[in-house]
Amino acid sequence: MKGQLSAEMLILIAVVLAVVAIAASQMIGTAKSTSSNINNQTDHINQMATESVKSQKGGYCFSDDDCENQLSCDPSQHTCQ
Repeated sequence: MKGQLSAEMLILIAVVLAVVAIAASQMIGTAKSTSSNINNQTDHINQMATESVKSQKGGYCFSDDDCENQLSCDPSQHTCQ
């Protein structure tokens, strides 16, 4: 009869769907771990960039965060002291 699926065809469809589901699950897991690694690397790069642009004594600043360790910003002169 036309339009009927044989048992073999149903089994084949089930196997293909299972393989697709397993592959999708693996790809999602890989994407999550990759995303986590990228976030960690980005945080590290941002921290390094922030530290590298801090002003030394006498350098320009807007707040204490703009000065190197243990220096403070003189708001009237905008320099690290």
